[in-house]
Amino acid sequence: MGFAVQALGIAAGGKIPREFSCEGSDTSPALRWSDAPPETISLALILDDPDAPGGTWTHWLIWNIPRKATGLPKNVAKAAEFSDGARQGRNDFKRIGYGGPCPPPGKPHRYFFHLYALNCKLDLKAGAARAELDRAMKGHVIQQAEWMARYQR
Repeated sequence: MGFAVQALGIAAGGKIPREFSCEGSDTSPALRWSDAPPETISLALILDDPDAPGGTWTHWLIWNIPRKATGLPKNVAKAAEFSDGARQGRNDFKRIGYGGPCPPPGKPHRYFFHLYALNCKLDLKAGAARAELDRAMKGHVIQQAEWMARYQR
């Protein structure tokens, strides 16, 4: 099957439940992944909305996830750093951690969970922004997996 990621309880291309949005408890869904390439040292995850009115909106940044991890639990703490070495960045809401879907009323928006297998741990401070994470990952991505779901208000 190859490197894959999925949001538990959310069908691929399906509707994101309200609890994971700004209209609900704004908690992150549980994620599971499999078959990271053997040379993977760490993983990084970016959640974004390419349909946002002003351009792609970043909802979540987390990196230096240990290679041995097979997912993230529901409701990941909005902490900058974790005891396993993982770090979270500042989303486009200007907050650390997960910020759920919150599109303007209208058509559904697509939300992409991008999971990256990296050949190193990133030397990037917690609280970094998307552009900094993108720069730090450049040249270190071994493989990428993706999961898309939708949300509409």
